[in-house]
Amino acid sequence: MDPEFTTKVQVKLLDTNNPSLPPLVLQITHMVDTYMLWIGTADSNTNTGNGEKAVLNGNLCKDWACAMPPRVSGAPSAATSLFRSSSSDVALPMAQRLAKRFQKQIFLSVDIPVDFTSMGQGHRLVFEAEKGIVTTLKEIETQEKVGKTQE
Repeated sequence: MDPEFTTKVQVKLLDTNNPSLPPLVLQITHMVDTYMLWIGTADSNTNTGNGEKAVLNGNLCKDWACAMPPRVSGAPSAATSLFRSSSSDVALPMAQRLAKRFQKQIFLSVDIPVDFTSMGQGHRLVFEAEKGIVTTLKEIETQEKVGKTQE
């Protein structure tokens, strides 16, 4: 990693494959060997500039967890919930999967409105959220590798 690298923050809008689901907004704070992620919903008419507004209006402490990559291949990721409400418990297992997959510490906040979980669409939205996170982190990791090979 670049010695001048400290912290990079970006906000990305993620489209869902299901028109009945709202678009998702992902904020990635990329630090050395760590990703701090917030994912939440946005209005259907949200554009890139409003993605940052959605982040500012979001709730970091609704369902927030931290996971470490496993030290031994095949072992589970050590993780803990930092904040959690009774209506949401998806951040902890998702953070564990992401830490294991990307071999980085993951702080993950999932801010999905209760009305989606109560309407039975919560699992679809969570699936779309994780899929969007994985795709975005793969892009970041690929760009990082390309940058290293060009040095």
